[in-house]
Amino acid sequence: MGVLLPINPEFPEPRKIRRAVELLEQGAVIAYPTDTVYGLGCDLLNKQAIEKLYQIKGMQRDKNLAFICPDLADIARYAVVENAAYRVLRRFLPGPYCFVLQATREVPKIVQMKQKTVGIRVPANPVTIALVRELGRPIISTTAAPPGEDPMVDPWEIKERFPALELILDAGPGGSVPTTIVDLSDGSVRILREGAGPIDDLV
Repeated sequence: MGVLLPINPEFPEPRKIRRAVELLEQGAVIAYPTDTVYGLGCDLLNKQAIEKLYQIKGMQRDKNLAFICPDLADIARYAVVENAAYRVLRRFLPGPYCFVLQATREVPKIVQMKQKTVGIRVPANPVTIALVRELGRPIISTTAAPPGEDPMVDPWEIKERFPALELILDAGPGGSVPTTIVDLSDGSVRILREGAGPIDDLV
């Protein structure tokens, strides 16, 4: 059963972030808050951890996972960002969106979608950003929810429902509305899922 570790949602304690990152580096899957819902995630470069993430959530391998990046500059390493897409990203990130873009060769095949695309997030959440900055590379992320069910808002419930997690960063109750997913991969703007991010200015 994973450890429930309270963390300051606005000013996350560096030693607690370091502890979480040490576990990620060892191949752990952890839960953490984002600017929308709680996420489950692991180190992008650890194939075994990614497999474990799929198993813990009970996801099929064709279901997509998102990358959490610390900022716009980091996105270009993992996604092809044309000028039009960059203008959209600059306007809406950090924020409650996941943008689908063409993947670069830096993206492990295990997390690429069929069309060689990748979902990118830059959450407006101090805990999540501190995690990816300390790790030095993206975290692979998925919603903390059993397949087909609503996101779980209570860290205690996440701990009970996913006993294989090694750590749950408890920043208090999470949100219940997931990200808005926007596909920019073909040069147009397509809304794949309407969520927490408003879409009026996107389309």
